[in-house]
Amino acid sequence: MTFLPNVDHLLYSLVNKLILGKILFSFSFLFANGTMVELPRLSGTIQLDGLSEEPAWQEIVPLALTTYQPVFKSSPTERTEIRVAYDNDYLYVSGRLYDSDPSGIRANSLARDRYSGDDTFAIALDAFNDNENVLWFFTNPAGVRYDMAVANDAQSRGGGPPFNSSWNTYWDVETVQNGEGWFVEMRIPFSSLGFQDEDGHVVMGLITYRYISRKNERHIYPAIPPDWSWGFVKASVAQKVVLNRVYSRKAIYLTPYSLGGLSQTSGLTRNESAYELRTNLTREMGFDVKYNLTNNLTLDLTANTDFAQIEADDEQVNLTRFSIFFPEKRQFFQERAGIFEFRTGRADRLFHSRQIGLIDGEPGRILGGVRLVGRLGNWDLGLINMQTARRDSFPTENFNVLRLRRNVFNESSYAGGLVTSRLDKDGSYNLAVGLDGIFRLFGDEYLIAQMAQTFDDEVLQSDQFDPIDAGQFRLLWTRRRSLGLNYSASITRSGVDYLPGMGFTTREDFLSFFGRLGYGWFANERSPLRQVTPRFSSSLALRNQDGTAESGSFRFSSDFEFKSGANLSVGTRLRYEDLRERLEFPDSTEVPVGSYTFYGIDASYKMSRGRLLRTEANIGWSTFYDGKRLDVGFAPTWNASRFLELSANYQVNFVRFPRPGQNFDAHLVALRARAAVNTKLSMNAFLQFNSAADAVIRNLRFRYYFREGNDLWFVYNHGINTERRNSDPLLPITDNRTVLLKYTYTFDL
Repeated sequence: MTFLPNVDHLLYSLVNKLILGKILFSFSFLFANGTMVELPRLSGTIQLDGLSEEPAWQEIVPLALTTYQPVFKSSPTERTEIRVAYDNDYLYVSGRLYDSDPSGIRANSLARDRYSGDDTFAIALDAFNDNENVLWFFTNPAGVRYDMAVANDAQSRGGGPPFNSSWNTYWDVETVQNGEGWFVEMRIPFSSLGFQDEDGHVVMGLITYRYISRKNERHIYPAIPPDWSWGFVKASVAQKVVLNRVYSRKAIYLTPYSLGGLSQTSGLTRNESAYELRTNLTREMGFDVKYNLTNNLTLDLTANTDFAQIEADDEQVNLTRFSIFFPEKRQFFQERAGIFEFRTGRADRLFHSRQIGLIDGEPGRILGGVRLVGRLGNWDLGLINMQTARRDSFPTENFNVLRLRRNVFNESSYAGGLVTSRLDKDGSYNLAVGLDGIFRLFGDEYLIAQMAQTFDDEVLQSDQFDPIDAGQFRLLWTRRRSLGLNYSASITRSGVDYLPGMGFTTREDFLSFFGRLGYGWFANERSPLRQVTPRFSSSLALRNQDGTAESGSFRFSSDFEFKSGANLSVGTRLRYEDLRERLEFPDSTEVPVGSYTFYGIDASYKMSRGRLLRTEANIGWSTFYDGKRLDVGFAPTWNASRFLELSANYQVNFVRFPRPGQNFDAHLVALRARAAVNTKLSMNAFLQFNSAADAVIRNLRFRYYFREGNDLWFVYNHGINTERRNSDPLLPITDNRTVLLKYTYTFDL
């Protein structure tokens, strides 16, 4: 094993004695992070049993760990040993995670990819060494596997988390829990990572950590300061590690599936005097093929693709005048999905894979397609071609996406382009072309520039095509950090004919400005608080047509993170909306045309996820157009044992307007039970009620996991109409019902 000197540790010892400690420490961290560490090769075989007692493991020196939280570089309360090594085919990671109170170890979940406040052991790998993307593998004391893809250098996107939890790959883990603590071994195939090698010489970024849930304590390598919200999976600050004599394995995985079941949908009779349930027998077969063309280029082929096992979307109540965004959950579109990212706002994007094969939110049939992702020379490459079948009045369509980008200027800056096309058999088409760049100017300062142009056949046939009207541009300057001063400022212009047929947009024909200013600091060691972050943000959207204000907002909020892991947020907001069309809400409630200024206050609180019984709660009051609005919500979770988790989410909005009969209450209820016999057999029952949509949705899924890529699924979906009397003819109680059995098996060829 050859570890270069731990420069960070040596310099930090000296820095504590100097007046300019913080400044010099920053330099020491940057210098150490730029140092290459050569990972050791295993000298013998490893039996994957969690214990890491083999002589080959004992030859490996444990990594030098640092306490990341609750207080950076404080003394760890528990002993932790983490070792990383490799052989020709696998990367191995072992953890000896001692605990002075073994009864306090949290292993709350047995379900794949379900994190529920558990103790965790993790490794995050920037396999392409691009300082932008990380593959995140972690487990709990029960040996449950979690894997996620982290994009955008772990920078939160549109207020949401920067990771994709639907991504899965092939790897193994074993754990043991006893009176000393818990012990873990991971084995990750190099074929699951994708990387670049030069005659067997590979450089990756690496972060590994242990998290003690009940103490909100994290031990990490390397010594990353907690200056960023997701710093413990941030690619650009990962330790650069070197592996030698590692070559790609051109793996081929063939995954056929078979599916059978019954489905019932309600529809009008021929004379349209009543509804009837129509029963269809489902018998389907299809397959996916995954082939590593090179060590960093993966080809996926799919035929008669089906996603019957995907969980139902979370219901939402829409009290805005914009469309609701739903994330992509289908596995075929997940691998290195960050390559295709071209965001132009909070939810807005030039390409959204959910547009493929979903019609009005309902799944259509995908005849087949191809997906190619990875790196070709210095270029990141993404290619998708999919063909959908005809459904009802919707024609068969062909979808194409091409994404190219590469490093420019420095290792954290990128420039590239995205092209999409959507064509149907009748000759209608929509094309979009975008150019974008993410430029790290200095420190944590980034400039993001984007231009996009769309070509829609209806616009072109009107002989009124104007590149400005059919285009969008955006500039964003941001400081990517949560500690100290942080800010963002952006300007976006979108034309009236900007119509990305494979994208998602909320607003059209506008010029908008956005600004955010915040300052985060850590409390002292004796305080129950860990970090405090006040923020100011404001936005303004103008109509291109006449330059008048369409929307505006100003918000001040303060976030308080406690050392226990709890979070409190309080805020106040001032909003302006100018309506030129009346706005409709549930129960035939309407807001008249006019200009409105309204204000409000809100607060939310989240208990530590280390508690077995915990809840999230929120409350807000505001004037709302010419009325008032009160929204209240709470979401309790109880881990009765590692075999059973019960959770609920109740949100209610009380909206009152001064006009007679113009009031409504919108209730959203979600009840969920997750049960597992072991890490292979699990059940998820999900019941939702949305009063605004007059719907009850029931979803039940059983999964037996034989191994990665080999699953048996039983799925039951049931949609119920709750408000039937206002319809003529009378709506049926059952809107739709489906019972399916699906089996998949992966052959490693």
